[in-house]
Amino acid sequence: MIGPSLPRPRPVGGNPVGGNPVGLLRGRFRRRRSRPRFKGPSFNRMVPNLLTMLGLCAGLTAIRFALEARFGAAAVAIVVAACIDGLDGRIARLLKATSRFGAEFDSLADFLCFGVAPAFVLYLWALQSAHGYGFMPCLMFAVCMALRLARFNAALDAPHPAYTYNFFTGVPAPAGAGLALFPLFLGLEAQSLELDWLLRVVQSPPFCAAVLIGTALLLVSTLPVWSFKNFKVPAEYVLPLMLGTGLYAAMLVADPWAALAAAGLIYLVMLPFSVRSFRRLRREAERAEEAEAAAPPG
Repeated sequence: MIGPSLPRPRPVGGNPVGGNPVGLLRGRFRRRRSRPRFKGPSFNRMVPNLLTMLGLCAGLTAIRFALEARFGAAAVAIVVAACIDGLDGRIARLLKATSRFGAEFDSLADFLCFGVAPAFVLYLWALQSAHGYGFMPCLMFAVCMALRLARFNAALDAPHPAYTYNFFTGVPAPAGAGLALFPLFLGLEAQSLELDWLLRVVQSPPFCAAVLIGTALLLVSTLPVWSFKNFKVPAEYVLPLMLGTGLYAAMLVADPWAALAAAGLIYLVMLPFSVRSFRRLRREAERAEEAEAAAPPG
């Protein structure tokens, strides 16, 4: 009498005993090639923070150059930090890599690069001869820069009208650093042209102190300033704007100190037009709200 048949034993891998050995080896090789998945942010999300770190290093390098009396190199390092600061936020929004950590890190880097470094450079370049009185404008500038950045961070989560999206409240940090370094830019240009009288004027402690104090007040002011986030250029001004940008780029290559000093003057001239644009948009928004409120319901 033949008993009931027993099931054939199967190995752990699921293949029957005596199966195809090539298939067994292929299965083991396939299992070995599987790569583990690592947890953490992708490299794209780290790119904006890496740029911010490079800008921070540029600001620290500017302080080192100032200690070595290499004021031209210090000015270039701060300009490089300003260019990086203009890119990291836009790249973060483009890559959808914005984060609270990135915003806080950017503010801390901005304080050092545009609040501490310019004041430190100007103090060593022109204000050191005034001793404690020369340090007071530097201290005021750094404190106002910290207050301006703190106000910006506090306003991130607060609701704003739609017409305020294209405006900063007060002069932004990179522009404030550029305005504060206006005496240094003009002094380096005077030095290259051997204009000793102009160098004595812009390197005098009263002139540098006045520029620092005026810029500090612009930082903490409530002046509406164009942010150029969604700035639309009328069609008839596109060609002149492109020609002007090309001419300025050529001037920046040929005579960088004069171009940077001229940029500060152009920015100051632009501020009244920014205020006028803000007030016009605010009046239009108020009229639209009044018309909507006066409209009959239904």
